[in-house]
Amino acid sequence: MTNATSTIDLARISDMDLAHAARLLKGVRDATLSGQRPRVLPRPVIGDSWGRMMLRGVDPDHDIRSRLLTEEELAERRHGSPLVDILPVLRDALVSVADAAHHIMVVCDADGRVLWREGSSAVLRKADSLGFEVGADWGEGVVGTNGVGTPLVVRRPVQVFSAEHFVQTHHPWTCTGAPVTDPRDGRLLGVVDVSGPLQTMHPATLALVDSVAKLAEARLRDRHVTALDRLRAVAAPVLARLEGRAVAVDAHGWTAAVTGMPPVDRVTLPKALAAGRTWLPSLGTCLAEPLPGGWLLRPDDPRDGPEPLAATRLVLDVSSPRHWTLAVLGGARDWTHDLSPRHAELLFLLATHRGGRSASGLADDMFGDPARTVTVRAELSRVRRYLGGLLAHRPYRFHEDVDVRVVLPAIPEDLLPHSLAPAIRRARSVAEP
Repeated sequence: MTNATSTIDLARISDMDLAHAARLLKGVRDATLSGQRPRVLPRPVIGDSWGRMMLRGVDPDHDIRSRLLTEEELAERRHGSPLVDILPVLRDALVSVADAAHHIMVVCDADGRVLWREGSSAVLRKADSLGFEVGADWGEGVVGTNGVGTPLVVRRPVQVFSAEHFVQTHHPWTCTGAPVTDPRDGRLLGVVDVSGPLQTMHPATLALVDSVAKLAEARLRDRHVTALDRLRAVAAPVLARLEGRAVAVDAHGWTAAVTGMPPVDRVTLPKALAAGRTWLPSLGTCLAEPLPGGWLLRPDDPRDGPEPLAATRLVLDVSSPRHWTLAVLGGARDWTHDLSPRHAELLFLLATHRGGRSASGLADDMFGDPARTVTVRAELSRVRRYLGGLLAHRPYRFHEDVDVRVVLPAIPEDLLPHSLAPAIRRARSVAEP
C-alpha cells in the first residue's frame, strides 16, 4: 500500500483495523485537497468525484444543509415516483439486513432527494444529526462525495468509506448506493442506499445493494410487460378493422401490436408526441391517435417512399452531468430526443471527429480496445433509428451539410461524468483551464 503508483483497494482497507484505515484515507484526502500527490492514490471513482467537488467549491470542512422538502412537496414526489412501485422489493431485501447490521436503507429520487428511510432507529437518529433525513438533498453538488449523489452522477454502484466522503463531517460513516433505472427507456429514477457507522463497513454490501437494485429493475420490467399486454388487448381489435399499415406502441415507443408491416421492438418517439399528423424517423409521416396506455401510429402509404429528415442543425447538449439531449433543427420537423448514457458518449465522440471515425476507432475511444466493434456497430444502428440519413457510416460521421453544435458543461469534470471511455476522460482534461 506504500507504492507511489498504487491505488486504494477497498477490500484490503476492510481487512485493516478500521481506525488505521480511516487515518490512511484521511491522509490521502488531506494530501489531495492540499494539491499534493498522496503516497496512495484514491480510487478513480472517488478521485474524480473529489475533483468535481473542488471545482464546484464544495466546502470540505463544513456540511451544508439544503432546504428540506415540505410535507406537500414530499408527498407529491413520492406519489409521482416510479420508485414507489418497487418500495416493497427494496424493503423485503434490505430493511431487515440493514437493521441487523446497524444500517439504514435510504431511497432517493433522481435529484438526490431523500424520499424514504428505514432501518436501525439508533442509526436513524445519527443520520438526523447529519441532515440525512427525509426531504433532504443529498446530491453530490450539495453534500460532496457520498453514496447517494455519486452513484447518481457515475450511474453505477459506489461504496464510500469514511474519509472518502469529501465533507469531513461525514467521515464517521460508510455509505453504499446503486442507481435504479427505468428499463423502458434507461431513465435514471433514483438511488437505493445502505448507510451506517464506519464500524459496520463490509465490502460485500456493494454487491448486495447492486443486486437489490437490479431486482427492483426486474420488477419494473415485469410491470412493463403487463402494461404492454393490456395495451395489446385494447389495440388488437382496432388494428383488425384497419387497412394498410399500423402499429400500437406505449408511451415509450415499445410495440404492443402491428399490422401490415414488419414488427419492430420499438419505435423512436419525440420527447412530446401529440395527436395528429407527425413525422417519425422510422415511419416517416404518419397519423398519431391516442390509445389507453399508448398510441396508434398509422404511417402514410409506403409507395410515397421514406421521407428524409429535413434538418440544418444538430445541437448535442451534454452540459448537464445527468441528462443529455439531441435536438434536430430545420423547420417544421424539429425534433428533441433524450439520450442514453452510451448514445451521449458516441455522439459526443462523433461531434469531435467531424471527418468521421471507423468502428474500430470508436471502439478504441470507448473501451481502449479497437476490437470491440460489434458493440459500437450495434449501438450506432440504434442511433440511426432516430437520426436516419443524418448519420452516415464507413466511416461513421454526421452529414457534411449539417451544422453540429455541442453545448458543454461549465465545469470540465461534468462532461459525461459517468463515462469511463478513455477518449472522454482525455476530453475532460483537455477542457480544463
